[in-house]
Amino acid sequence: MRRWQHLIGGRWVDGADGRTFETTNPATGAHLAEVADGGAEDVDRAVKAAEKAFRESSWATDAEGRAAALGRVAEGLIRRQGDFVDVEVSDTGLPVTQARGQAVRAASNFSFFAEMATRLSGETYPQPGRFLNYTLRRPVGVAGLITPWNTPLMLESWKVAPCLASGNTCVLKPAEWSPLSAVLLGEVIAEAGVPDGVFNIVHGLGETAGAPLVAHPDVPLISFTGETTTGKTIIRSGAEHLKRVSMELGGKSPVVVFADADLERALDAVVFGVYSLNGERCTAGSRLLVEDSIYPAFIERLAQRVAAIRVGDPTDPATEVGPLIHPDHLERVLGYLQGAREEGATVLVGGGRPAGVAGGNYLLPALITDVQPAMRVVQEEVFGPVLVAMPFHGEEEALELANGVRYGLAAYLWTEQLTRAHRLAAGLLAGMVWVNSQNVRDLRTPFGGAKESGIGREGGDYSFDFYTETTTVQVALGPHPIPKFGATPR
Repeated sequence: MRRWQHLIGGRWVDGADGRTFETTNPATGAHLAEVADGGAEDVDRAVKAAEKAFRESSWATDAEGRAAALGRVAEGLIRRQGDFVDVEVSDTGLPVTQARGQAVRAASNFSFFAEMATRLSGETYPQPGRFLNYTLRRPVGVAGLITPWNTPLMLESWKVAPCLASGNTCVLKPAEWSPLSAVLLGEVIAEAGVPDGVFNIVHGLGETAGAPLVAHPDVPLISFTGETTTGKTIIRSGAEHLKRVSMELGGKSPVVVFADADLERALDAVVFGVYSLNGERCTAGSRLLVEDSIYPAFIERLAQRVAAIRVGDPTDPATEVGPLIHPDHLERVLGYLQGAREEGATVLVGGGRPAGVAGGNYLLPALITDVQPAMRVVQEEVFGPVLVAMPFHGEEEALELANGVRYGLAAYLWTEQLTRAHRLAAGLLAGMVWVNSQNVRDLRTPFGGAKESGIGREGGDYSFDFYTETTTVQVALGPHPIPKFGATPR
């Protein structure tokens, strides 16, 4: 069983106290690796290495060098794609075909921000003959990057690439349930010629590694993706040093289907949107709202599709849904299903353990009907292959149901009426709305949520709003009136 270490100042090292934890394969329960279990001392060493690299290397000032290095990282990700896919599948249970897509996306993130690195520019505000006013962007310093366990490589790249492109250095704290891809990423970054200390990794639990990173006085930036309660804790801790935070938190995203929609495409999008990535995705369309006139027929077809989803070995290319990440998470999802039954809902399809699959954290994709808006399974993020469905009558009720949760990350709208599409897109309380589309990302656009789904936006230039400091420079082009206080003798 391989031992995986921290990356601090360009060296792979054990933790200060030698503690380790084990990560396991969710499909088999087999032990995968022994991982260094970091604490406050390890975090402090990593922050010091990152701060030293920020001050002493040319990383913060050499945009062309950053762009070239990040381009080499993208090339390394493609070159080692097979290694990353193998690690992601064994560490997370993602079906292999979907893990391949995540690896490609990670490389795309680095390619995109490699190009953006040389486009860091400000704006000018001329006042002809009086002033030339302009803004400068500069890197902030050391960023603490805390990533979740569901799609670790892609989400690591989503934070690391813009952070480094901006000229910052960083300490990455990967999720303890899926820490392995971060190590491979560290190897690729080192091979690309990124200076020692620019990118650091400290493994460990949120309480013992994540908390010291958030609280460290020399880490002015914290970017976190994860559960809303944890995000609130991070914000409270970061307030002590007025840290800048970017929070991409939970979701309970609605999919609103009107009778005039292209129902075949809507059906495809509904199934893929909640059951892909084993249902463990923040933007999952986990609440289905269907216009009442077509609700029975749509649910009948949906039930057939859900029952036919292929659940099994994530290394099999035919598998569509693999195991959940961890036994504890499986129990949590099963608890939501049992709670739904107790509240009077109907688990129409799935929700149990698949027949013929021995071991592993497997769960049959579930479709729940006969739900009421106040039920826990409707209000709370399950983060698994679980879809709740309910009918609506008219636009007003559709918006009321869609907006009737504390989250507001994403929303999906299916209708062929152009004016209705624009009306509802403006009325949906979500950070992102897809109309007649599944979750297709344009890397130039802002990503983030409303309400308890987060704070801030990342993506394209919006990432630089978080990862850089803006300075306004105002240059007088000639004499202008300056009050002469004290110029007249008393």
